[in-house]
Amino acid sequence: MTESAADPLTAKLPAGFDVLADDEALAAEVAEALSQVEEDLLGSLASADELVNASARYLAQAGGKRVRPLLTVLTSMLGDGVDERVRRAAAVMEMTHLATLYHDDVMDSAPVRRGAPAAHQVWGNSVAILTGDLILARASRLMSELGLEASEIQAQTFERLVMGQLHETVGPQEGEDAYAHYLGVIGDKTGSLVAAASRLGALFGGCSAQTIAMLQNYGEAVGVAFQLADDVIDLTADPESSGKTPGTDLREGVATLPVLLLRQQAQDGSSPQTQRDATELLTLIDADLSSDAALAQTVAAVVAHPVTEQSWQVAHSWAEKAKDAIQELPESTVKSALVSFADAVVEREG
Repeated sequence: MTESAADPLTAKLPAGFDVLADDEALAAEVAEALSQVEEDLLGSLASADELVNASARYLAQAGGKRVRPLLTVLTSMLGDGVDERVRRAAAVMEMTHLATLYHDDVMDSAPVRRGAPAAHQVWGNSVAILTGDLILARASRLMSELGLEASEIQAQTFERLVMGQLHETVGPQEGEDAYAHYLGVIGDKTGSLVAAASRLGALFGGCSAQTIAMLQNYGEAVGVAFQLADDVIDLTADPESSGKTPGTDLREGVATLPVLLLRQQAQDGSSPQTQRDATELLTLIDADLSSDAALAQTVAAVVAHPVTEQSWQVAHSWAEKAKDAIQELPESTVKSALVSFADAVVEREG
């Protein structure tokens, strides 16, 4: 591949997809498709209303990895390849993701998104929420033009996104296993949209029903693996390279995978010593972490505890599930990229 053709694509590809650079024709096709999807995305978010135009395009213009559109484009290439329907579906998947970010940031009171002030910090909660609603409305209208099955996929995915957020907000019910509850939440909040992106690409690429099902299962598992890895990266990320303060989830009291595993061990550990160690660490976690010193001490203690390695193992197990889901696909550069990405989501540093 020539330097001019390779560099723009490689620069935009998330970790794991750089394997595409080994296939010149495929890389050029992916680059062209993603460029058109980006144009469609920004065009679909545009408005003659000055406020709506600024707020709706705000997060899209702030950047992002565009993993969901990329998966839609790539999975279509396991069949007949990219056409207008694939590009439309890819844009809708990113619009749906963006809309959830507007809502999530309000609910979480997040100050920053993608290196810029969150939308609610710029325009207030009401405008941010309504902007998210507007983007979802436009996404649904665009998807309806692709037919009934596409609309059903979009509606089912949106329902799961809302249910995941609802279940996260209210927490596990009395008697419900907290760990199983958490996996259900991230499956709905993260896995569902990645699964839909993979499914729609295969659907409009003309793949067989068996292949579509494989890719849907792949996307679901990749999404869960991605979030589980995020839980550990919150503790282990290098603040200089990632721009993140380690332990943000701990400080905010978010029940992430390492904490959930610790609570399991404190309740029914494999030995009395395991239970004591977990209980002592939870005492640190549940204390006041408002000071940077207390947070740093607690993060260091969690990272040093075996629960961090156990959490990585759980994340890797979901990456393996993703790879197993597409094991029967014929060998190709696209399959190799999907396999590499499943590994990359749990091997990244941020």
